[in-house]
Amino acid sequence: MKRATKIVATIGPASSAPEVLERMIAAGVDVVRLNFSHGTAQDHIDRATAVREAARRAGREVAIMADLQGPKIRVGKFEQGKVMLAAGAGFILDATCELGNQERVGLDYVDLPRDVRPGDKLLLNDGLIELVVDRVMGSQIFTTVKVGGELSNNKGINRQGGGLTAPALTAKDMEDIKTAMALQADFVAVSFPKSATDMEMARQLANIAGAPHGIRPHMIAKIERAEAIPALAEILGASDGIMVARGDLAIEVGNAAVPALQKRMIRMAREANKVVITATQMMESMIHNPVPTRAEVSDVANAVLDGTDAVMTSAETAAGKYPIETVETMAAVCLEAEKSEHVELDHDFMDQTFTRIDQSIAAGALFTAHHLRAKAIVALTESGATALWMSRHKIHVPVFALTPQVASERKMALYRNVRPLHADASLDRDVALKQAEQLLLEHGIVRRGDTIVLTVGEPMGQPGGSNTLKIVQVGRV
Repeated sequence: MKRATKIVATIGPASSAPEVLERMIAAGVDVVRLNFSHGTAQDHIDRATAVREAARRAGREVAIMADLQGPKIRVGKFEQGKVMLAAGAGFILDATCELGNQERVGLDYVDLPRDVRPGDKLLLNDGLIELVVDRVMGSQIFTTVKVGGELSNNKGINRQGGGLTAPALTAKDMEDIKTAMALQADFVAVSFPKSATDMEMARQLANIAGAPHGIRPHMIAKIERAEAIPALAEILGASDGIMVARGDLAIEVGNAAVPALQKRMIRMAREANKVVITATQMMESMIHNPVPTRAEVSDVANAVLDGTDAVMTSAETAAGKYPIETVETMAAVCLEAEKSEHVELDHDFMDQTFTRIDQSIAAGALFTAHHLRAKAIVALTESGATALWMSRHKIHVPVFALTPQVASERKMALYRNVRPLHADASLDRDVALKQAEQLLLEHGIVRRGDTIVLTVGEPMGQPGGSNTLKIVQVGRV
C-alpha cells in the first residue's frame, strides 16, 4: 500500500459499465458514491450490484455511499426552457407560477417567501446569477437582477448568509434511505444538516430500515449550510464523519471563506476521531479535458496535506469524458503530496490523555512503529475502532486492518492510511497472529526479517477490545 488518502468516486452514465468500473477500481477508487439527486431507485440498486461485482473481480472490498438529495430549493420550469436575465431588470420568484417567462418563475420550495426579507441576496445557478430582494407580497418575491445571465429550468437557489428553513430530510430522502439500506450501502451522506438533531433523525431512520438487512451504516454530514458552521462540533458528535461540500457552502458563506473553513473542518474532524471527505470541483476541468489544471492539482494536494481522509469526484466520473484518467490523476497527486508530509507523532501525543485501553494501544503501536521504522502496523479488529484511532495521526507506516467482518472491511475503506484485509476468525490469539503474518507475506506486503507491529484484543472476537501490542520480526519464531 503506497497511497494513504482515499478516493471517493461518483458513478453515473459515464462510469456504470462493468469494464469502466473495473478500471476505476484498479486505478484506485476506494468508495463509490451513488448520487440520489439523479436516477431512480432501480438505477441505484443496479449500480450498487455492478460495483459489488466489479470489486469481487478486483479481489477487494469497495464501500458504497448513498448521498441523499436533501431539500430541493430550486426555481421551476420555463415556457421556453430558459431565459436571459439582464442586470438591473426586475424578476419575480412566484411560488404559484406553473411555467416561467422573462418576468417570473415558479419555485419548488414554496416556503421561500417566508424566509426572505428586503435586501437579502439570492444566488441562483451555483452563484452565477444574483438577485436582490426588493419586497415580498404573499407568494411572490420581487427582486432586481444584480448579476445577470442565463437561467434555465430547475436551477438551485441559495440565500447568501444562510437562513432558509427547509428541513434536512425530505419525504424523498426518507424513501431513499430505505433504498440505500436495501442495496446495503455502507455510508449515508445527509445533505444540508443544520444540527445534531438532523443527523440523529437520519441515523434512526437508517438503522430501522437497515435492521432487516443486518446493516447499521456510518452517517456522513455534508457541511454546506452557513448554519452548520457554528454547530459543527455538535454535528460531528452525532455523525461518523463529515463531507466538506464546498459548492453550496461557498455560495452561502462566500468563496473567500471556504479554504480556511476547509482546514478548520478537517482539523476538527481528526481531533474528534471522525472521518472527513473533501469534495466539489476537485478535478472539474477533467469533465471535458484529459488533464487537470495546475490549480486543481494544488487543490487536491492541499486537501491531502491538511489531512483529509478522502478526496471526491462528482461529475468528473459520473458524466465526464475521462472517468478513469480522473481517478488515475487524483491518485498520483495524492501520492506525491503525501511524500512531503511532515510526521510529528511525538508532538501529537504530548498533550493527549488516553482514557480507553484500545486508544492507548493504537497510540502505542503508532509510536513504536514510527521509531522502529517498522514495515507495517497490523491491527486485528472486529469493528475497526483501533484502525480508526490509528488513522487520525499522520505516519508513513501503512496500517493493515485484518477483520473477519465484511461490513467493517468496507467501512475502513474510507480511513486514511488504512488498508482493510479479510481474515478468517480465530479465537486463539497465537493462531490469529500467525495467520496475520502469513497473509501479509502472501500479499507481498512484507518479507521475512521485516519488523511489524501488531495489535490484538483478548478475549478474541469482541469489538472494541484491543489490549495487546506485539513487535514481531516476520518469519522468526
